[in-house]
Amino acid sequence: MREKLKLKIAGADWKGIIKNYLTITIGAFLLIISIDVFFAPSNISPGGGVTGSALIINKFTGWPIGLLMLILNIPMLVLGFYRLGRFNFLIRTLYTVLIYNLGVDFFAGILPAGITDDLLLNALYGGVLGGIGTGLIFRGRSTTAGLGIVSRVLQLKTGIPISQIYILTDGAVLLVFGQVFGWDRALYSFLALFIFGLATDYALEGPSMIRTVFVVTNSAEAVSQGLLSRLGVGVTAWSAQGMFTNSERAILFCTVVRSDAASLQAVVSGIDPHAFIVIGQGHQASGGVLRQASHEPQHALTPSENDQSE
Repeated sequence: MREKLKLKIAGADWKGIIKNYLTITIGAFLLIISIDVFFAPSNISPGGGVTGSALIINKFTGWPIGLLMLILNIPMLVLGFYRLGRFNFLIRTLYTVLIYNLGVDFFAGILPAGITDDLLLNALYGGVLGGIGTGLIFRGRSTTAGLGIVSRVLQLKTGIPISQIYILTDGAVLLVFGQVFGWDRALYSFLALFIFGLATDYALEGPSMIRTVFVVTNSAEAVSQGLLSRLGVGVTAWSAQGMFTNSERAILFCTVVRSDAASLQAVVSGIDPHAFIVIGQGHQASGGVLRQASHEPQHALTPSENDQSE
């Protein structure tokens, strides 16, 4: 048993582990800044769950916000333990929660609080910083506990974006928040929550840097050669049948960088004006080389080269 444990420890990806914990630490510090500098001084809640509840209780008791968050997070940690990876999840999340929750109290007297009285600016900047911080924590394979655990469980189960789940799970507590701090604060909190979710999605999934392209055409060979010679884009084709006309067509698929989408459309339309083009967004493509700024032709990722495209 000891020998197996030693082998497991020796074979651990320490570089990946250190990277994850560094990512988590940076994300937690961004969250601390969002709370201490923007949200707490203006009585705006970035979420209706644990953070909003802690702000409400703090209003009536004066108890430290970070300590309240830590206590309220305990049942959420139990849920995450069973749904998000047991001990691997628990260790990472406990690390996150301790840094984040205790850091809110520790840095409260160090960070500049209330740098602006503008509620809109506090909601926007707090939402952006907090959302990016949360996204980085998710990328480090951890969570901020609280309803973030519930949101992450639902996202993994349903595929619904985090930004939408946040609104569903946190909305009820924000209604109570409005009763305590006033409806203007609640409305700004809803805005902060929306921005928070969008920023989390962006940090978690990254920008949409590539475009996935489907082309239905009768001139498959000419279109493929045109894309290869003019844009350096490799193409995968398969046969299809038009159900309305019962005629044989070819479907072409390729990926291009975002800046080449308009050029691709022009090339295809110039060769086959009747081609049907669908351009979608993608976050990542692996297993091939996308054409960069260089003018040298390079093949784009195609399914035949690697089936891991997204």
